[in-house]
Amino acid sequence: MAIDQSTAKMAAEEQSRNSLTKTFAVKPKLKSTLNKSTPTAESKYWRSFKAPKDHQSKTLISAITSIAFAPTAPYDFAVTHSATVTIFSSETLEVKSTISSPFKDTVSSASFRSDSRLVAAGDHSGDVRVFDVKSRQPLRRLRGHSRPVHLVQYPRYDKLHLFSGGDDAVVKYWDITTETELSNLVGHKDYVRCGDASPVSDDMFISGSYDHTVRVWDIRVPSSNSGSVMEINHGKPVEDVIYLPSGGLIATAGGNSVKIWDVIGGGRLLHTMESHNKAVTSLCVGQIGKRESNGEDANQYRILSVSLDGYMKVLDYSKYKITHSMRFPNPLLSVAFSPDCSTRVIGTSNGTLYAGRRKVKGSVGEGDLGDYIGNEQEGPTRQRALRPSYFRYFHRGQNEKPSQDDNYVIMRPKKVKLAAHDKLLKKFRHKEALLAALSDKNPENVMAVMEELIARRKLLTCVSNLDAGEEELGMLLKFLQRYSTMPRYAALCMGLAKKVVEMRGEDIRSSDGLRRHVRNLKRDVEEEIRIQQSLQEIQGIICPMLRIAARR
Repeated sequence: MAIDQSTAKMAAEEQSRNSLTKTFAVKPKLKSTLNKSTPTAESKYWRSFKAPKDHQSKTLISAITSIAFAPTAPYDFAVTHSATVTIFSSETLEVKSTISSPFKDTVSSASFRSDSRLVAAGDHSGDVRVFDVKSRQPLRRLRGHSRPVHLVQYPRYDKLHLFSGGDDAVVKYWDITTETELSNLVGHKDYVRCGDASPVSDDMFISGSYDHTVRVWDIRVPSSNSGSVMEINHGKPVEDVIYLPSGGLIATAGGNSVKIWDVIGGGRLLHTMESHNKAVTSLCVGQIGKRESNGEDANQYRILSVSLDGYMKVLDYSKYKITHSMRFPNPLLSVAFSPDCSTRVIGTSNGTLYAGRRKVKGSVGEGDLGDYIGNEQEGPTRQRALRPSYFRYFHRGQNEKPSQDDNYVIMRPKKVKLAAHDKLLKKFRHKEALLAALSDKNPENVMAVMEELIARRKLLTCVSNLDAGEEELGMLLKFLQRYSTMPRYAALCMGLAKKVVEMRGEDIRSSDGLRRHVRNLKRDVEEEIRIQQSLQEIQGIICPMLRIAARR
């Protein structure tokens, strides 16, 4: 009986444990199906930017402070890190050249000129340097900032000027040819860390500062030397600011928010995006091609933002909607998107460079978002109809001659042929440009070149560098002797002739040919003076007679 009671007691305890186990048993949860939804067409587009299989992410020496794409093909991009500017190929994503020798401190910003031949960069020593991209030779050194420079930007099309900003809270506008400071724009009260050039005017640009403000500058307005034409308060230290393609809107990044402002409307706030968890560090504009319902293609622009939280966000600012988000393993400092929409580059705080290139299917124009939109319900093997964004659409019938029934005949624009002196002026070879214009024997071209050299403050330098012979100095004196007495050229030629005689007097006295040109110039001027005196005497006789005749 005792054994039976003990057995019964043990059985009861076992049954109690089983009941507790059944009561508190936790079944494994099924995986969420929310993230397994079908990706949108735009997500497919942004995920298509991938590095080639044989290409690994580049790891540079230190944090990547800025990325800038060249505005012309093949759209190479410059990366600033440590005391170095590294230029990568946009096609192969490999290093093409490295510029490091003249920098003494960390390089924080870089910008290409509109023709992609020059690149300017600023460093923490306060200098702004201009380099030849092909030869990597330093061409100019702009010294004026007393603190580190974080903003260097060329205007959209202007090749002779740039603007810069630094930790001295000053924005400067430079003439690159003479290495002179044209404007000292004061208004910020803290570090100037970012800025952008207007896409519609080379005379306007914006700058952002740690004083929470973004200022709009116009160098044509005299008051811009002491204050900006517009001030916008972001509310947090501004890390980046960009113009949107229309030129009437700007986007600012500061704290964990991105804000869009209407500049034409007086700086009105349009939208605030606060999807990042940490500070937003960089912005850029990305472009995609989207197929409309009527079959036409329209360019669609997006704002790409990166943050210290490791996320890249894509904002459709026409709908105020985030269309894509991507996570990277490191804090992100910079982002850039190529003008041909084929390459996206992101820089991190530990020096890792994530460069992705989109595979273009078929010919030019067939790799847009139209590859995804409009074909989601179609099979992958279905042939697409011709669209105006496709290369074949424009190539068809190219060899056919137009008929008389055609309403419009579109002709190819003729290529502009530059004269020899214009080509030399573009290369800053001032003396050769002046000699080329003199050899052409066209006075209008010669005067135009002289006026351009005066604007660049290089005319007297060219005169002092001319060889003391008939081929160079003699050619200039002969031109001055011939056209100094012509009314339309006299003002410039007479002043220049006086300077030439003062500067090159010893060379003229030592050469018979040069003395002959000066004697002829003196004779022609004296003859012109006698003619003018005779005309004044005749005028003095005729004027009283005309007044008497008018009274009668």
